[in-house]
Amino acid sequence: MSSKKTVIVYQRALKPDLREKLEREYNVLDFSQTPNLTQDAEFKKALSQAHALIGSSVTLPAELLDQAPHLEVVSSISVGVDNYDIDYLSKRGIVLCHTPDVLTETTADTAFLLILASARRAVEMAEMVRKGDWTGGIAEPHFGVDVQGKTLGIIGMGRIGAAIARRGKFGFNMSVSYHNRSRHEDFERELGADWKALDDLLRDSDFVCVTVPLSEATRHMFGKREFELMGENTIFVNIARGGVVDEPAMIDALQNGTIRAAGLDVFDIEPLPGDSPLAHMDNVVALPHIGSATHETRYAMAELAVDNALAVLRGEKPRAPYNWDALDR
Repeated sequence: MSSKKTVIVYQRALKPDLREKLEREYNVLDFSQTPNLTQDAEFKKALSQAHALIGSSVTLPAELLDQAPHLEVVSSISVGVDNYDIDYLSKRGIVLCHTPDVLTETTADTAFLLILASARRAVEMAEMVRKGDWTGGIAEPHFGVDVQGKTLGIIGMGRIGAAIARRGKFGFNMSVSYHNRSRHEDFERELGADWKALDDLLRDSDFVCVTVPLSEATRHMFGKREFELMGENTIFVNIARGGVVDEPAMIDALQNGTIRAAGLDVFDIEPLPGDSPLAHMDNVVALPHIGSATHETRYAMAELAVDNALAVLRGEKPRAPYNWDALDR
């Protein structure tokens, strides 16, 4: 049996050069094409050998990871870490890594795509052309609304929120407000942004854009009351996680005209079921969770995940640890 440590790649396949980078030092087991991963007998068997896991989008519960006694690092190809039991990993001394920064600008592009497409009804109008229903001039029933000069409210002013704000401020002359657990005076100076209490932000914004991580504190933070505060002229954009929204309440708000429209890249259940009203509403732009889905960014995320794992296996501090300060060493 090889004395090399074992790395398991799951859910997302690595490009050949990144896989070769791992294979120079370690055994690599590839489960990236395995359906129903957590129920797969071969995957469970392989966990007994694993020193590192690299992948994303699969919930890895404690009872599963109990079968990996040698595990040193879980390196997620994502920014969000809501698929992981962070307390469990920290108590076991397992480093959880993620991939912030490298997807900031691409995800901000996606947010602004949703802002523009929702405001100008781009998907609805394109569908009209595709169906051959464009038979005359575009009149008021098909008008959208301006983005230029409007008020952009951002909930969660981290790296991605700030990147969205820059696009709005410097690209579209928008006024920027934000709500965050703590104030960011550097962003306020750079963007002329105003911190507001959540209710005030919802009342005052033409566009409400959500970038908060999913946690028990943020789960269903947007419900019937919050959509009523926004009002009939507001466009709601969510690039965070579907779980931060009470989805039935949002559907009611969109159907009843409580808010104008929504641009959504995330949903409670993904893939979004075909019978969901969100898949069929003219005032919804629904994307299949493409926030970071470009060739360049997904490669950069995978590269960082590999480098994070390699650093831990070599006994070094990784570039992007999530739970470093909480580890039980």
